[in-house]
Amino acid sequence: MLKALAVLAAILVVAVAVVVVLAATKPDTFRVERSAMIKAPPDKIFPLIADFHQWGQWSPYETRDPGMKRTYGGAERGQGATYAWEGDSNVGTGHIEILDAPAPQKVVIKLDFLKPFEAHNTAEFTLQPQGGGTRVTWAMQGPTPFIGKIMHVFINMDRMVGTDFEAGLANLRKATES
Repeated sequence: MLKALAVLAAILVVAVAVVVVLAATKPDTFRVERSAMIKAPPDKIFPLIADFHQWGQWSPYETRDPGMKRTYGGAERGQGATYAWEGDSNVGTGHIEILDAPAPQKVVIKLDFLKPFEAHNTAEFTLQPQGGGTRVTWAMQGPTPFIGKIMHVFINMDRMVGTDFEAGLANLRKATES
């Protein structure tokens, strides 16, 4: 019995060591980015991004918790507009603020996630006219503290968040191409 516990403890120590070593090899920052062509001019897409009141039309995060509490503040839209949310475990709690919004080409947002874990990132929407439409790029980047690196050993952040970005861009397409 004692020998079995010693073997089990050794296996556990090796497993933890492997996770720590793998985590140490992860980058100190992350970036997730997705793009989509939308058959609409930037002037039609930009207002849906630069006004947090419009995010319900396209953001995949707006439908995850029907009981989510939302608080809008600062400017009505564009630079200085703020949005805070408090929801269940699907959306957590956080605050975002538009830092820059030169119409109709870019919206830069500061994201502060508080729950279920703390994170401070930057999101950027870039709108580039191309042919008869607009290439919309949604990117998020930020630091990866060591606990985040451990999570990245088990979770593919690019796939997890990238899937949400793809859904949001598809929703933007539906909202603006009709």
